[in-house]
Amino acid sequence: MYLKKIKIGNLEIKNNLFLAPMAGITDKSYRTICREMGAGLVYTEMISSRAVFHDDSKTKLLMDTEGEERPIAFQIFGSEEESMAYTARYLDDKADIIDINMGCPAPKVVKNGDGSKLLLDIKKAEKIIDAVVKNTKKPVTLKIRKGWDTNNIVAVEFAQMAENRGISAITIHGRTRSEFYTGKADLEIIKKVKQSVKIPVIGNGDVLDEETAYNMFEKTGVDGIMIGRGTFGNPWIFKKIIHYLKTGEKLPDITITEKLEMIKKHVMLELKEKPELVAIRELRKPIAWYTKGLKNSSEFRDKINKIENKEELLNEIETYFMLQE
Repeated sequence: MYLKKIKIGNLEIKNNLFLAPMAGITDKSYRTICREMGAGLVYTEMISSRAVFHDDSKTKLLMDTEGEERPIAFQIFGSEEESMAYTARYLDDKADIIDINMGCPAPKVVKNGDGSKLLLDIKKAEKIIDAVVKNTKKPVTLKIRKGWDTNNIVAVEFAQMAENRGISAITIHGRTRSEFYTGKADLEIIKKVKQSVKIPVIGNGDVLDEETAYNMFEKTGVDGIMIGRGTFGNPWIFKKIIHYLKTGEKLPDITITEKLEMIKKHVMLELKEKPELVAIRELRKPIAWYTKGLKNSSEFRDKINKIENKEELLNEIETYFMLQE
């Protein structure tokens, strides 16, 4: 039975299917929807420890979790011990879990020595982990990749170091930084990490449907799975995987009506949290994901990318879905 409760530090989480933290994507409305679809744990977008240290107002908006179901993990990144320690203290009464990102491959993150760049410097990574663990009472987790490139496959070494430094769980994405999101996630390295530590290990990479979720559990022995890109336009993925792991059967395909209702819900949640123009512009990406593969979807995307008020947006969505029947 792969679907189960999972304990991270002193926290028991209702199931072991997690929504990955994704910059510019996993805001409050996205987290709320995925939680309602069955995600056991959700994460904030990546939070810069330097920005927290310098009291950046935009960064504070990323930390708004008021009214959300708990627990919530706050993911932080940075390569300076002082700012990471400060951020751990700052989040101690806000986060249920503090997750350290040492896996992000984005050039703008890596150029500052953050994210997956730390996979090239285990001593520095160790000091950063110490700075966070010693400055919070909350469980601290770590997210890494397989390594930097084929010459630097360090996941097992990092996982063992992390466990020794007090990390409560580790998420491993089965690609190197140099691969970004190309090729296939390496399930063998995830399995090796699982076998090398006693703390919970969460597998990440290429979980796109029921079969790939089952495969991740079956081939690696992980304690849980984390889903990122597989949720794009498909928050139902959690509900589908839960049903499949419980029964061995698949739920019916999502209907056009269900898609329309979900888009409208997403729009209203976003408008509730953000100024109208900001919300509408940020909704363009998820609406495009929801409608991918539907009739005349590229023309529809062109239209919504020019809309800047909610009435027009909702009318355009309704009109478009009437044509799908």
